[in-house]
Amino acid sequence: MYSVSVSLCQVRISVLCFRFYVDSLCPVLMCLVLLPLSRESDVIGSDEPVKANVGEDVILPCHLEPPFNVSTLTVEWKRNKTYVHVYRSMKHDPNQQNSHFINRTYLFCDEIGKGNISLLLRNVSKEDEGVYICYIWHTWYEDLFTVISKNSSKVVLQCESAGWYPEPELLWLDGEGNLLSAGPTETLRGPDDLYTVSSRVTVEKRHSNNITCRVQQRNTNQSRETHIHVPGRFHDEMLHMLYVKLLWFLIILFIYCACIL
Repeated sequence: MYSVSVSLCQVRISVLCFRFYVDSLCPVLMCLVLLPLSRESDVIGSDEPVKANVGEDVILPCHLEPPFNVSTLTVEWKRNKTYVHVYRSMKHDPNQQNSHFINRTYLFCDEIGKGNISLLLRNVSKEDEGVYICYIWHTWYEDLFTVISKNSSKVVLQCESAGWYPEPELLWLDGEGNLLSAGPTETLRGPDDLYTVSSRVTVEKRHSNNITCRVQQRNTNQSRETHIHVPGRFHDEMLHMLYVKLLWFLIILFIYCACIL
């Protein structure tokens, strides 16, 4: 029996709330951002309504005070559940963006490093009316991937992931990306309202396989995964044969040396 541990953790650190009306676009921010390592920044927006007429461009102001570099974080602007703009991996990610906002929304890339995540919305229309929310996500890894037990034919694996909100789902995949049948996922909600999920799976050692533990949130399209290689039975049998041969060689060598002396 042995164990392997790696790390996986995701923490949502800020939410800004916007009220947005058409003929008068009114972002109002009164929220606090909690950043890792006890760093705190206030989210600063406009105290007064920001107005724009149909056909004009408008900026929804938002920045962190004191300034904090968010260029390596994930920034998501949403209206209801619709993605307005997504900034991920240090660039605009258009894959989730609603078609209504394509080529109409921009962040100020040269200002993101200074904590400015204001959104520029071009060519305002009546359909832009609604409530807008900006999420800032910080992710880091603190996985727990453990080999619970193993024998000649099976390996029991456990995966645990903490610090999620909202509640995620946990999946096991084989080396070809197929879902594995696993035990029920255990979910624990902590006093900070963050979720910890864990699950176990038993893997047959018929052949070598790469096993993946994936934790994901469908509504935010956030996912993290970690991998472990499970050697096949043939691999274990070959190692056993090598150990036996090495042992016999050492015994014969010892007897030979004893006879010479």
